[in-house]
Amino acid sequence: MPQGFAELLMYVAPPRVQQAQEQWLRRTVEILGVERLDAQALDLKALWLSPHLLLAQTCGYPLMTELQGKVQVVGRPVYQLPHSADGNHCSLMVAREDDPRQELVEFRGSHGLLNSRDSNSGMNLFRHALAPLQQNGVFFADVTLTGGHRNSLAAIKAGDGDLAAIDSVTFDYLARDGSEEVAGLKVIARTAEGPCLPYITRLGADADAIRAAMNQALNELPDVAHVLAISEVLPASEPDYQVLLDYQQQAVSLGLPLL
Repeated sequence: MPQGFAELLMYVAPPRVQQAQEQWLRRTVEILGVERLDAQALDLKALWLSPHLLLAQTCGYPLMTELQGKVQVVGRPVYQLPHSADGNHCSLMVAREDDPRQELVEFRGSHGLLNSRDSNSGMNLFRHALAPLQQNGVFFADVTLTGGHRNSLAAIKAGDGDLAAIDSVTFDYLARDGSEEVAGLKVIARTAEGPCLPYITRLGADADAIRAAMNQALNELPDVAHVLAISEVLPASEPDYQVLLDYQQQAVSLGLPLL
């Protein structure tokens, strides 16, 4: 029996989402007839670049920078969520509910929060939205890296930052379940849309067969599909994600190469 690593680690909250992803993944691997290897010892980048990778989810920005030409895109999910549809999503720029500022421009010179520099939703889309408002190549007076979207939410609530861009799927999952993590926050604006986070496999793998197995598993597990709010996995390839590099170039051309 062939072997491979299979992990979906990009959306892990609320707990029922993580549980549903595991059920979906387990059934997909069964349909493919592959023995699943234990990936606990691997960090995300090692997982993505493993020659034994069967299936993982990555961010669209590193797909087009660090991973371009090194992995194969399996597809992208179609979410049925308030801020995500037709295989696209966005970021929601959030602040504390009691912050008197209502417009993005009012946050110029404030304290920004990024989950990481290589994040599309937390940095690249954020930079694109703020670039028209920058002054002298700067928007924020201070920027802190939090290590994750949920960490950014917690930091905003704690007063350790003023504005963050949160992946809309993450935010909508939490909001749908009435999570305390998004209580006391408000959405200032939406970023531009981009293709949802891609599922990837190693070069040379049968991406069509993997995508077909993922969709078969979704159809067999309607409760899982409902929790994940995913109707299907669409075919996708690297050119679908070129728009993310276009957003990068637009921000640079407007004078905001970095956040």
